[in-house]
Amino acid sequence: MKTIYFDCFSGISGDMVLGAFLDLGIDKDVLLSLPKKLNLEQVNFDIRKVNKNGISATKVDILFPHEHVHRHLSDINNIIDNGELHENVKLLSKKIFLNLAEAEANVHGTIPEKIHFHEVGALDAIFDIVGTASCFIELGIETAYVGNISVGGGMVKMAHGLYPVPAPATSFLLNGFLISQGPVEKELVTPTGAAILATLVEEPTSKPPFMLQKSGFGAGTISHENIPNVLRINIGELSTAENINEALMIEQILMI
Repeated sequence: MKTIYFDCFSGISGDMVLGAFLDLGIDKDVLLSLPKKLNLEQVNFDIRKVNKNGISATKVDILFPHEHVHRHLSDINNIIDNGELHENVKLLSKKIFLNLAEAEANVHGTIPEKIHFHEVGALDAIFDIVGTASCFIELGIETAYVGNISVGGGMVKMAHGLYPVPAPATSFLLNGFLISQGPVEKELVTPTGAAILATLVEEPTSKPPFMLQKSGFGAGTISHENIPNVLRINIGELSTAENINEALMIEQILMI
């Protein structure tokens, strides 16, 4: 069973997820083709390699003209439904946005359909989420896991003012996950990043062993003095008792 493991030692955001998937070997055309597929051709991607505290990582920036649009969930669903996307990509993208809407609705005391997406309704969030769903389906991932999530600390400026880190919607989405404050006084987990985890990771506290095949690093926008602001995604095969025993037998034979 093909599996990914989110290593969020320096947080998680949508652009970090995209960078890590590309670093794992996803063809960049999977992302570059999305503006046309979604009929949002004013959007472009800047994809490049960067060095974060000695770690080579892939940085993804989504470029688009400034807009004064506060989209509802129905507006975003229409964009996705009318896009030239694989049906599974549409379903997964809408599921992530629904989880995000439910979190925002919980914070503001309303229902998901009435939520105005401020920060997360912008074009970059649409491409973060649809891009993530596209990469997930492209890789044929069947399950995802995550360990401890470093959320940062301090305060973060949102549409309604200054909120404590993690932001209320982020906290709602991370219910049941193992989190820790720090290691810096900045927001390390965005609502979009939390929504991706809440959707893809079905068992927040389960971390079964798997056979590691490759690691990919996606770069964030923050600079830390001692800690690289990157997300590591490990990909491999979920281990069963049979293939663990097989691996041990091979190791024993090689040692003879």
